[in-house]
Amino acid sequence: MSPPAPPCCRFSERNLAIPRAFTPLDAKRALRLTTRRSRGARGKHLISAKTEHHAVLNTIEHLEKREGFEVTWLSVSQAGRVDLDQLTDTIRDDTVLVSIMHANNETGVIQPLPEISEICRAGGVLLHSDMVQSFGKLAVIPSGVEGSRGEGFKITQRDPSTSLRSGRDGVSLVDAASFAAHKFYGPKGAGFLFLRSGIPIEPIHFGGAHENQRRPGTENVAAIAGMAAAAEFVERDREQEQERERNLRDRLWQEISAQISPVVLNGDTHRRLANTLNISLPALDSETMLMALDLEGVCASSGSACMVGSVVASHVLLAMGLPLALARSAIRFSIGKYSTEEEISATAGIVSEIVQRTNAKRSEKTVPV
Repeated sequence: MSPPAPPCCRFSERNLAIPRAFTPLDAKRALRLTTRRSRGARGKHLISAKTEHHAVLNTIEHLEKREGFEVTWLSVSQAGRVDLDQLTDTIRDDTVLVSIMHANNETGVIQPLPEISEICRAGGVLLHSDMVQSFGKLAVIPSGVEGSRGEGFKITQRDPSTSLRSGRDGVSLVDAASFAAHKFYGPKGAGFLFLRSGIPIEPIHFGGAHENQRRPGTENVAAIAGMAAAAEFVERDREQEQERERNLRDRLWQEISAQISPVVLNGDTHRRLANTLNISLPALDSETMLMALDLEGVCASSGSACMVGSVVASHVLLAMGLPLALARSAIRFSIGKYSTEEEISATAGIVSEIVQRTNAKRSEKTVPV
């Protein structure tokens, strides 16, 4: 069977999808590309949230320290959702861009993107969203997107106002959105940028006229083709698969909470991704739990997968107001297409056994000799 053709892009009056092979960090720097072009005409004020991925946080901090931007960091609720009133109040005449992620990579909390979009459009401000965690899990692509083997991943003509009113299609609500293939079973190091037509951007790398002079370097066609195939793969049965993963996630939580006390569920209990479970186990720190889980063959993390090996408490959970002790005992489980019911039950049992074993050892140490 011949491999799928590289993803192509079709231009509509309002939308532009740029399939490309580049690092996820480059994808999230879409906000930097946009601000460079628009800052002279408007100003140098940026707005983002304290719970963003470090790829966005660090880029904005760079713009603040090296290029003179002023930044307002939005607070979030205990459920992890941004303060919409604060967003409305902080938009100024010199605000260039708002960057709010669609779904959080640590907690799975989904931000109210339709409301955020309305606020930004009312204020005449560009909106970028990190949608890396959303693709394949939520309806973030326009209703006109089609994909099949031999044709690739493309956007066809559509009425953008339809999904803007319904709030179902994520990219219809923003001016720029970034995606990474490895989050939907595609090759690492590949991603794509959604950019609304009419928004000029300047490159941050130089050396060639590739990708319409936006990013130099010979395109990684194999990675692009793999990303297109992966996009088709996850979108084919997305709704049914997400319902299956939601059931597995809820079962994992039910079994863990039935066997362990105390245990805390972190993040919004309703508006979150179907595959993500973030919990705190006060009985032991996350580093100890992760090492024990690894020995049992269970994959988990204490925060962003990009920060594995770091013993620093999650900035996301701290921004949500969790006490330091709970933030340091947080564990994230992610359900996938290949997760099974047997694995869920086994994982819950392993977590319970680790907690009991740790508590027993502590009890032995406290017994007077």
